[in-house]
Amino acid sequence: MITEWAEFLMLKALRLVRTLHFDRLIRMGGPSSSFTDFFMGFEGVDAVRRIFGEKTGEVLRNLKVEFTPIGGYMWVNDANGHLMVSSRYLNEGNRVDIYLDLIHELVHVKQFMEGKELFDGRYKYTERPTEVEAYRHAVEEARKLGLTDERICEYLKTDWMSDEDLQKLAETLNVNCHR
Repeated sequence: MITEWAEFLMLKALRLVRTLHFDRLIRMGGPSSSFTDFFMGFEGVDAVRRIFGEKTGEVLRNLKVEFTPIGGYMWVNDANGHLMVSSRYLNEGNRVDIYLDLIHELVHVKQFMEGKELFDGRYKYTERPTEVEAYRHAVEEARKLGLTDERICEYLKTDWMSDEDLQKLAETLNVNCHR
């Protein structure tokens, strides 16, 4: 219950920031930049090609990225489809986690392009169809990288997810998080 409230408050705060146009004040690099300017070579990554197919190069060239000093990790802005990236996370985060998060968020970019509701409040975070789909892609890529179930569980665990939610998500994704 607490994790649901935490996510709810986080989403409300992000929407308020965007509604009041504070998002323009918290950008670090001014206007948005192309994904391919910062994340080179992703158009050749099999996991990304599975997401976008033949349009991978075009989508990534047109995808805008905004770097922000706001804490957290990364997310897709549900107003414009831009990838929002915490500069701090990018500089200090685990490189494997960042890579898997990029795969996860690129699924959300595709979902946004398809008109799907990214933050559908009718579902808990770990049961939301858009999240489950994005995590499936990230877990599939984690397995291809040779990560163990234990390491994948570390990746799946977020600050706003209870241990019970983690177990449920892991079961949905066929990841063994039992210790």
